[in-house]
Amino acid sequence: MDLRLTGKVALVTGGSRGIGKAIALELAREGVDLAICGRNLPALEEAARELQEHTGRRILPVVADVSRTDQVEAMVARAAEAFGAIHILVNNAAAVGGLAGGPLATIDDAAVLEDFNTKYLGYLRCARAVAPHMQRQGWGRIINIGGLAARNAGPISGGARNVAVVHLTKTLADELGPHGVTVNVIHPSTTRTERRQGEWAAQADRQGISVEELERRMAAGNAIRRMVDASEIAYVATFLASEKAAAITGEVIVASGGAGRSVYY
Repeated sequence: MDLRLTGKVALVTGGSRGIGKAIALELAREGVDLAICGRNLPALEEAARELQEHTGRRILPVVADVSRTDQVEAMVARAAEAFGAIHILVNNAAAVGGLAGGPLATIDDAAVLEDFNTKYLGYLRCARAVAPHMQRQGWGRIINIGGLAARNAGPISGGARNVAVVHLTKTLADELGPHGVTVNVIHPSTTRTERRQGEWAAQADRQGISVEELERRMAAGNAIRRMVDASEIAYVATFLASEKAAAITGEVIVASGGAGRSVYY
């Protein structure tokens, strides 16, 4: 299937590793040039070299903290100047799992606020900075990476921030739709990434089992009975970024391997 993405430009936050890097790789394979954003310059530069070697596309590493409005605006301005346009925004920068967990009595206010400032407000800041570019060109794709914690009771800010991202997604879809811009959210569940693999190797070692056995046990609650890989989240994101997904906006796509038993309609 020709996704008609060759020549497009994307900005991926949290793009130096994990789901963000996997999405950047898949977009680049489809002919997209990219700016990848994060807070660690050496990690960004290493990821940019790797992505460019694998795909031949232009990859620009940009250091920015999405919790800072001035840095977000500077990041978007630099990407737009370097490439001449921004067609696709992937909002992905956030602390995995959230910062504020535990029982009610020990919830830390500052951690909750930091989670919302980074993920919810960070996504809003990036969308606000990118939207004028997309509106002027009459085409754009905004893809927000949420999390299945939005549908489960659990860590306070981890789930709440993802619920808020869903609301933001629908609100932006309504406002930007007339300008040819779609906005959608992907909810991953536990996903195999570089970071997770290291954590799981240590956990498996402590339990005296193989990583494969640990993954099998962790995936027992989903329908496909295996762990979802970051590359599979990237396939969904790349389709949503394409011309073929023009009719999908304001929607939540769950890419969890069928985790959970609830019915949503």
